[in-house]
Amino acid sequence: MLSESTAEISGRRLEHILNTLGAKENDTLCVGLENNQIGTANITVLEKTKTILSIQWHSPPPPALPITLIIGLPRPKMLKRIIQTATTMGVKDIYFIHSWKVEKSFWHSPWLKEEKIRDNCVLGLEQAKDTVMPTIHLRKRFKPFVEDELPGVSANTLKLIAHPGESNPCPLNTKETVTLVIGPEGGFTPYEVDKIKEVGFGGIHLGPRILRVETAVPTLLAKLY
Repeated sequence: MLSESTAEISGRRLEHILNTLGAKENDTLCVGLENNQIGTANITVLEKTKTILSIQWHSPPPPALPITLIIGLPRPKMLKRIIQTATTMGVKDIYFIHSWKVEKSFWHSPWLKEEKIRDNCVLGLEQAKDTVMPTIHLRKRFKPFVEDELPGVSANTLKLIAHPGESNPCPLNTKETVTLVIGPEGGFTPYEVDKIKEVGFGGIHLGPRILRVETAVPTLLAKLY
């Protein structure tokens, strides 16, 4: 930002303005300021290396979903899609946790580096015209997280674990704040499901089909809200 109402844009965002939007000088764009307002911007200068925007801020970002999402760490290629999708849909608190079916090598993925996580959050926010950055937590030990941290994380919420074979379907259009646990590819083991249920979580399902995590996440969020 050059000032509260003027910004200079370059890099990936400039490429988007030039190549995806095909914008020209004096065109108007939708813009947002991280963790702040949304506005409209007039392009006052448009060059190959930079653009200057004149901005008017006018509205807050869309409301967040009242949910904490806890997911068994997925494969690296799937991880970035899940972060983008959950962020686009308004999730602001996401935990990726270890479980027996999570390969230890996944925790060494470059996609878990802070800058990569941020990049994917930004892409999700841009898609949704949102500005509020989500918080991503990484927990490499299953049992300590479930026994010591999960009760506090889920306090005063509707506690749900999505797992194939459970007797109850996913609730529809809930008005409650939810803590939702989803297993990794292959699901949680019976021991892990039992440990999560011991701290007050109820099991739900999405029907007889087994879905990939990247499909289950948006499906569950859409049903719940």
